[in-house]
Amino acid sequence: MGRAVKRPSLTVWILVALVAGIAFGAVFPGPAKELGLLGTIFLRLIKSIIAPLLFATLVVGIAGTGSIKTMGRIGGKAILYFEIVTTLALVIGLGAANLVQPGAGVALTPGANPGVAAAGATGLQQTVEHTFPTSIIDAMARGEVLQIVVFSFLFGTACAAIPAKSRAVVDFCQALSDVMFRYTNYVMLFAPLGVFGAMAATIGDKGLGVLLNLGKLVLTLYATQMFFIVVVLGTVTAIARIPVRRFIRWVREPFLIAYSTASSEAALPLALENMQSFGVPKHIAAFVLPTGYSFNLDGSTLYLSLASMFVAQAAGIHLSLGTQITMMLTLMLTSKGVAAVPRASLVILAGTLATFNLPVEGVALLLGVDALMDMARTSVNLLGNCLATAVVARWEGIDFPATDAEPAAAATTAV
Repeated sequence: MGRAVKRPSLTVWILVALVAGIAFGAVFPGPAKELGLLGTIFLRLIKSIIAPLLFATLVVGIAGTGSIKTMGRIGGKAILYFEIVTTLALVIGLGAANLVQPGAGVALTPGANPGVAAAGATGLQQTVEHTFPTSIIDAMARGEVLQIVVFSFLFGTACAAIPAKSRAVVDFCQALSDVMFRYTNYVMLFAPLGVFGAMAATIGDKGLGVLLNLGKLVLTLYATQMFFIVVVLGTVTAIARIPVRRFIRWVREPFLIAYSTASSEAALPLALENMQSFGVPKHIAAFVLPTGYSFNLDGSTLYLSLASMFVAQAAGIHLSLGTQITMMLTLMLTSKGVAAVPRASLVILAGTLATFNLPVEGVALLLGVDALMDMARTSVNLLGNCLATAVVARWEGIDFPATDAEPAAAATTAV
């Protein structure tokens, strides 16, 4: 009896499409330029996800914490930790982008967007005013990410304040979120064709030299993510006195699942179980880990700041320090709506680029190597959330043993 042949994953198909697109663009540069339509179609489908996905995930995430009172001490500590760590991730991403300049030399041609320079003339008062929507329908129709986020935060808080009356609304948002996850999966089925078309058109138009810059971006992301793990998360484990070897043992398998599938959601059940085996109380793990999937995506926030700067550099658009800080503050909000599904960061990146009048065509340029980058950022997301459960538990006075004797005994007794 022969062994069943395993179907190639989406990541494999995307990598195959990447190589095929490069080869086609190099051999047939003329016809390859016409295949940019495939990347454009995929980009439009990605943009169609932004509004409903942001609204549903944010409302469910906020309302799911319970009433304002029940958020309490643990919720406050978790949110504080999330904001500190994700802000550090954004700063590191911006710092790496300014230091390495991965987008320099790519020569991305902006489309109809006028560039950030035109937006820079807008004063602070107008910028703040534009953040608040007059109509959520209008904001969704125009893809105004910041306005959608502000409305969703306030709407979710209102739902949390009256849980009995808002149950039907939250259930609808949960259903909408589930549907959008499935819709995203359907859209991702087109990703290999989109990658093939985008890479073929890019190579056909700009030549093989552009791969050097994309490779530079990938290496920069991996090096920056490793720096974040060692320096930031390593410092957190030292301050919180988390037993590193035990933590690595229990987080290793969920980390590999998240990396190989590029979906932190796929690793959630095992991560939840393993963190309880590690010694995190069930009520803390069950609250902090799922909440972190909306509010503590360290790898994605680092990637978003790096990728946004990459597109600006590739388009030859200079961003002042003030604009970069504004972008970082924007990403602090928009990154909270990144869904735990493969390549969902492209959705937020597209919205951020549109908000700052950067060429959205940059997303198509990133498609070819996004599979490699998505695995890195997703696994770091999972690692950061597992560590967050342990930190909050330590903050609540939980001691973690240096060996697995006590958790293993507890698990055996439970079984």
